[in-house]
Amino acid sequence: MKLAVLYSGGKDSNYALYLAQKHGHDVGCLVSMKSKNQESYMFQTPGNDFVSLQAECLDIPLIHFETSGEKESEVEDMKAALKQAKEEYGIEGVVSGAIKSAYQGQRVQRVCFELGLECYNPLWQINEEEFIESLLKDQFDIRIIGVFSYPLDSSFLGKKYDFSMYEKFKKMNETFDVSLIGEGGELETFIVDGPNFKKKIFLEGTPEMDSENSGIINISKCEVVEK
Repeated sequence: MKLAVLYSGGKDSNYALYLAQKHGHDVGCLVSMKSKNQESYMFQTPGNDFVSLQAECLDIPLIHFETSGEKESEVEDMKAALKQAKEEYGIEGVVSGAIKSAYQGQRVQRVCFELGLECYNPLWQINEEEFIESLLKDQFDIRIIGVFSYPLDSSFLGKKYDFSMYEKFKKMNETFDVSLIGEGGELETFIVDGPNFKKKIFLEGTPEMDSENSGIINISKCEVVEK
C-alpha cells in the first residue's frame, strides 16, 4: 500500500515510518504540520523547522503544511495536507505515530475516513518499555529537544536518549511516575539518525528555559552529514 506518514521528526513518527517500510509498504511522502501554536493539541512543535533535513536523510518527499494550531481548525488543516498528499502522490493510507492519545487518534481516523484513506497506527497502545527498547536496539539516535515536567530540567536538553538515559527514566518512572516515552507531555524528541536514514543530522544548541522544569533546546546548528 502507498502511504503518507504524519511526521513530526520525533521518535514516534519515525518508528511508525520504519515499521511501515519494514512491513513492505511504499511510503510516498511525509506530511508535517508546522503549527504557529506552541501549545498545539495535535502536533509537535519543537524541531519542526528542521524536518526537511530529516526528509532529505530519508530520501522521501515532504509536504510541510502550515497551520495556525487552533483547536479543531488544525484538524481541518491536516485534512487539507493529506488531501494534497493523495492528489500529488497517490497515497492510499496514512501512518500515524499515535500511542495513547485518543484525542489525536480519533481525529486522524476521522480525517482518513472522510478522505477515503486507510489509517495505519502501528504503535497504538504499545508497551512503553517495549517501545523504547525496540528503538534503541534498532539503533535510532534520539535527542531530547524539549522538557516540560519535574524532575526534568535543562541538563536533559540536547542529550541522547540511549540505554543509560533509559535507566534514568526508569528510576524517574518509579519515583515520580514520569512516562518513559513522554506520553504525559514530559518531553519531545528529534531523530538525527536511524536504520532507514541514508544520511544523518548533526545537531547542536543551547537550553532555553521558561522555568526550571520547562524549556526547549534552541538549535543553533542543524545540518545533513554523511554517515
